[in-house]
Amino acid sequence: MASGTGSSPPPEIGAPAAAVAEEELEQAVEGAEEGEDAFDIPSKNASHDRLRRWRQAALVLNASRRFRYTLDLEREEEKENLKRMIRAHAQVIRAVFLFKEAGQKNLGESYTSIKLETLSQSFPVDLKKLTMLNRDHDTIIFQEVGGVRGLSDLLKSNLDKGVSPDEDELLQRRDIFGANTYPRKKRRSIWRFVFEACQDLTLVILMVAAAISLSLGMATEGVKDGWYDGGSIFFAVFLVVFVTATSDYRQSLQFQHLNEEKQNIQVEVIRGGKRIGASIFDLVVGDVVPLKIGDQVPADGILISGHSLAIDESSMTGESKIVHKDQRAPFLMSGCKVADGYGSMLVTGVGTNTEWGMLMANLSVDVGEETPLQVRLNGVATLIGIVGLSVAAAVLVVLWIRYFTGHTKNSDGTTQFVAGTTGVKQGFMGAIRILTIAVTIVVVAVPEGLPLAVTLTLAYSMRKMMRDKALVRRLSSCETMGSATTICSDKTGTLTTNKDGGAAEVTGSPTEKAILSWGLMIGMDFKDVRSKSSIIRVHPFNSEKKRGGVAVQSDTEVHIHWKGAAEILLASCRSWLSTDGSVQPMSSSKHREFKKWIDDMAMSSLRCVAFAYCPWEPKMVPTESLDKWKLPEDDLTLIGVVGIKDPCRPGVRNAVQLCSIAGVKVRMVTGDNVETAKAIALECGILDTKDAASEPSVIEGKVFRDMSEAAREEIVEKITVMGRSSPHDKLLLVQSLKRKGHVVAVTGDGTNDAPALHEADIGLSMGISGTEVAKESSDIIILDDDFTSVVKVVRWGRSVYANIQKFIQFQLTVNVAALVINVVAAVSSGDVPLNAVELLWVNLIMDTLGALALATEPPIDNLMKRHPVGRREPLVTNIMWRNLFIQALYQIAVLLIFNFDGKRILHLQNESREHADKMKNTFVFNAFVFCQIFNEFNARKPEEKNVFKGVTNNHLFMGIVGATTGLQFLGKFFDTARLNWRLWMLSVAIGAVSWPLAYLGKFIPVPVRPFQSYFKRCSCRRRPRQDEEQGGKS
Repeated sequence: MASGTGSSPPPEIGAPAAAVAEEELEQAVEGAEEGEDAFDIPSKNASHDRLRRWRQAALVLNASRRFRYTLDLEREEEKENLKRMIRAHAQVIRAVFLFKEAGQKNLGESYTSIKLETLSQSFPVDLKKLTMLNRDHDTIIFQEVGGVRGLSDLLKSNLDKGVSPDEDELLQRRDIFGANTYPRKKRRSIWRFVFEACQDLTLVILMVAAAISLSLGMATEGVKDGWYDGGSIFFAVFLVVFVTATSDYRQSLQFQHLNEEKQNIQVEVIRGGKRIGASIFDLVVGDVVPLKIGDQVPADGILISGHSLAIDESSMTGESKIVHKDQRAPFLMSGCKVADGYGSMLVTGVGTNTEWGMLMANLSVDVGEETPLQVRLNGVATLIGIVGLSVAAAVLVVLWIRYFTGHTKNSDGTTQFVAGTTGVKQGFMGAIRILTIAVTIVVVAVPEGLPLAVTLTLAYSMRKMMRDKALVRRLSSCETMGSATTICSDKTGTLTTNKDGGAAEVTGSPTEKAILSWGLMIGMDFKDVRSKSSIIRVHPFNSEKKRGGVAVQSDTEVHIHWKGAAEILLASCRSWLSTDGSVQPMSSSKHREFKKWIDDMAMSSLRCVAFAYCPWEPKMVPTESLDKWKLPEDDLTLIGVVGIKDPCRPGVRNAVQLCSIAGVKVRMVTGDNVETAKAIALECGILDTKDAASEPSVIEGKVFRDMSEAAREEIVEKITVMGRSSPHDKLLLVQSLKRKGHVVAVTGDGTNDAPALHEADIGLSMGISGTEVAKESSDIIILDDDFTSVVKVVRWGRSVYANIQKFIQFQLTVNVAALVINVVAAVSSGDVPLNAVELLWVNLIMDTLGALALATEPPIDNLMKRHPVGRREPLVTNIMWRNLFIQALYQIAVLLIFNFDGKRILHLQNESREHADKMKNTFVFNAFVFCQIFNEFNARKPEEKNVFKGVTNNHLFMGIVGATTGLQFLGKFFDTARLNWRLWMLSVAIGAVSWPLAYLGKFIPVPVRPFQSYFKRCSCRRRPRQDEEQGGKS
């Protein structure tokens, strides 16, 4: 009985797929009609057309790197075609795969071959027959070997106890029959990332220019002095490539590790007569595996026994069809889902000896997935890049005109290019030098690392979230969780401990464990009772009807037993069992008495479960169509009612309070009695005493379900607790909240929760109690089933958004300052204070190193004191614009002053013109870099005055700042002059001024209305006029 816990009838698998297709069509139509921003995609289920649109609109310098972590659309289409082909021609593909792997001896032996010599010595099983059983589901061979019992004897297994847990025997089975794994795509080496980093168009142009400069320089000036210009550019490009490739390689390893965690499904297996937990990869041929609703069939096998077992084989056949399994159809395929019932299976095929393993071996796992924030940042990068390209082109044209018209001077005052006098090599060298400056401006101006910063912070956050017991399945859910306005949480196991059982070793759901433990405490002998009876039909627990039943035969009697929600089962009872064993009629007064007991227990936060039965004539049992027999549910006799205490988890009340402060409404959705739900909600702090009695706040699922859509939307925001709810009620609640503009997170653990988890903006499944179906439909798996972990996910979601904003503020400040300084200097004097190598170093500081430093900041407590971030809120807030303009204006003003009047201010009049110019430019470069280093601290806390709080806890940030400062002393490669200590101190002081400036700037108030909205309003005003004009013309 304990193992009979289930859920409602199997869900219609085809419906979600159809819904997704319909949703994609709607998105495409809406996007075309409304002329949506190409860089605005939905957080879930974005259509391929929408994904293609933003790729085509993006300005990209290095496609292989920029699109590395996005979905490979062509590969996705190839995958779908390959799946269809494998489903249609499984045997042909198997032969092709085996032929392909034949040359790879290690893979062949580890994954696909069964060793014939060892097999004949250890197991008396005919290999040909075993292969045909797994591949062809041949019932004749199945009968020849003696059915499932005969097969278990051949495989030296026991149907009740399984195989021995001895490691040597398990290793022998893996060695002979293969492991339950499949060949994985080979991990990319760091050299692959180096190669991809070198594919950046601007870096390629710079390397070509550096090569020309190097060869011409050494030819004209000799090896000793002529290698500096070209060599230093090569060194700077190498440094950029090395740091970029190392960062990308580390991210790749993190994503690969997380992907392996997602595939590592935990299953139950019987070994040595005990149920133990094991990884799906550890299963061997001969294992006995229990199956229940929502599980994934972990290997190919034969059904040993089962009750109402229904399998969804759509993952293998492609058809949305539920197949019922019994002794007439006992074959189970790996990768399929248990849609209903429960049972146990004997494993007969693992790894690539199964069609599922063969399918997975042929499909390389693609971890690519773009997130809405990543796509929005591609839009920002494209906009900035277009501006940067325009500026760089203007600078190139201006400098070339000044150069070839003789208006560009050398450091000694002589003209660089004189028509008819200057040699071709020298003239070409000058033109190449100007080109490298313009290209480097493009490198700085196009923030290629901006979208990749999202990937970096997501990789960091996902790794840290694993420590906080949250496994992220979909990247986008990380950032969407930061926008969540409401969490619809289950009660049992999430808000409460779900540990109702005693210390006895019993199996089943927590409720069943509690009842069985109580039975053992009062002296019940389950083995004796089971030995005198046999189960003839099981009706698994149904979350819609809130009950589960079993038909038991003992000698000449048949009894149908039911257990379930107390008040629902009580309504089906027409009699009750007294303490002396006599059956008494259920009078209205007795019914009211039982009802009062149930209400009293419920108000004491006890979960009420009733037991009832009815006798049945053995001759009325339909032996021919037993699997279709509907157990009688009425005219029952009440045996008793028990109240189970399921206390709140420690820390839940504080977590709920934290959500309230953060502007996130917590709603409890439970199948329990409304009174029980209300009592637990009060205990958890979800309800307070003043609103506990009002119906809109506490509602029954059936009441909400029976309302019209308009009526549901009218009251949905007032609902805090929903009791006696079904999975469909949860789905209706999620849909109503989304229509009201909420960003909804929902928890679920059952198979029937899958539609609500799919529909929600963020689906959170339970790692311990959750079924595989629920986990596959979810975005994040809460590994410890604890609500406090859900709140930590919200915190991390907000941290992702906050870290990206820090990086944007820092990078835009560098962009604006570097561009303005170079453009003004180029137009006015024909030269730029920052040369190509210096600009590459600045780009490295603000791009890769800046992202590493700022995108990996741990979440702070203040994040949960803010309201959720709206999904349509601008990335650059008014506060960020204020901070950006203050710092950029300061840097531009100070550095341009030193650029144009630096010789006088720095007392360099007595130096030679060449040395003075070099000293001045070195000082400007040094001061500019220190401005960025100090401003990096400001970017950590855009809104707070104390920017140093917690800085020493971020070792990576401190390490990057230290390394950046240390590398400033490599003056030889930057082609800079040696500064004395006074100029060093002055350049550091100029950078340090950004700290008090940032502090004072935060006293300047900013308007609530976003700065960007003024431009949108102007464009909206212009558009109607244009429409009117066009209408008049037509």
